[in-house]
Amino acid sequence: MQQTGLATLPLHGGKAPAWLFKRMVKLGKPIFKILCDLEGPDGILERLSDTYWFQSLSCILGFDWHSSGTTTVTTGVLKEILKPEEIGLAVVGGKGKNSLKVQSDLPQEGKKLGYNSDEVELLKETSRLTAKIDNAALQDGFNIYHHVMILSEENWCIVQQGLDPIIKKARRYHWLSKNAGDFLNDPHKGITSEIFKEEALNMVSSESAECRRCSMDVLQEGVSRIKNYVRRIENPHQKTLLDFTGGNGLEISKKSLPHLKMPKSHYLDWNAFSVAKEQSFSSYKDLLTIKGIGPGAIRALALISELIWGTPASWKDPAKYSFAHGGKDGIPYPVNRKLMERNAAILEDAINQAKITSSDRLKALRRLHRYVKLN
Repeated sequence: MQQTGLATLPLHGGKAPAWLFKRMVKLGKPIFKILCDLEGPDGILERLSDTYWFQSLSCILGFDWHSSGTTTVTTGVLKEILKPEEIGLAVVGGKGKNSLKVQSDLPQEGKKLGYNSDEVELLKETSRLTAKIDNAALQDGFNIYHHVMILSEENWCIVQQGLDPIIKKARRYHWLSKNAGDFLNDPHKGITSEIFKEEALNMVSSESAECRRCSMDVLQEGVSRIKNYVRRIENPHQKTLLDFTGGNGLEISKKSLPHLKMPKSHYLDWNAFSVAKEQSFSSYKDLLTIKGIGPGAIRALALISELIWGTPASWKDPAKYSFAHGGKDGIPYPVNRKLMERNAAILEDAINQAKITSSDRLKALRRLHRYVKLN
């Protein structure tokens, strides 16, 4: 992973006022035209995949720096600004039901950028895969409800956000095609959140490579053997793994079986195991694309691999650094001051060159400087 960031993103309901949204679009258009001249469409994708830069952008456009709407509103603004014919970029997707429109909007928007039908299908698969990874392969308690894909002629960037309904906090995931690699070994460009989780199953960590291989081996043994393995993970004084797949949400002792807690939503679809075996997928990435292979199945395979064959998965929360609460002494989290100042300089240059009123320019610069100073 190139970098991760940590920010405060409490859940805020409602929508951005129409007057604010229009103002953000008006201010953003000239800024992005300058950025396009400075770094080109692919340079903008690099910036948008940077958690610090994205947060800075939201601030200078005038939105709350610490809100979950930082993601949803700012990407909505980008959808109005980033047009293929003007900036060389296209934006598809959005919040809630709009996130599903990626699949229907990609053919039209992709065509504007010169993508053929096969390439569009690959983009659709990428969209589905990244959402599945952040919902199932990375189990940090945040469920994806916002998904946006931004395209240039050759590359893509994905910004998606998940919600933890219990603590009512959001977590933002940044992807960039240049950094995604095989999608299985630390593929994120950045993850922005307020909360560290004590344990977060991360099957797309490079540390989980052997556990992924073993999970595929387990899958090939069939449903009956998998059920038997699950039953073997048993202790007279404890519940079995099966007890945690029906939605009761109980937790057994971690003294002898660490990580064995199945959230209420993590049901097992035994038919999906059969489908996966019949299709004989040899790639863990392909396994993730099968309907029904969700968090419960991924977790069950990982636990069997760890507890029967001793191939542990990574349980480290991939969110590492905070720029909302961090201090110069690194407590509680270190602040990447140089990165923030470098990003601010790029935006400051764009604001100074943009054809906007002196008043708007001054207010935008003040917001940017205040943001950098506070962090």
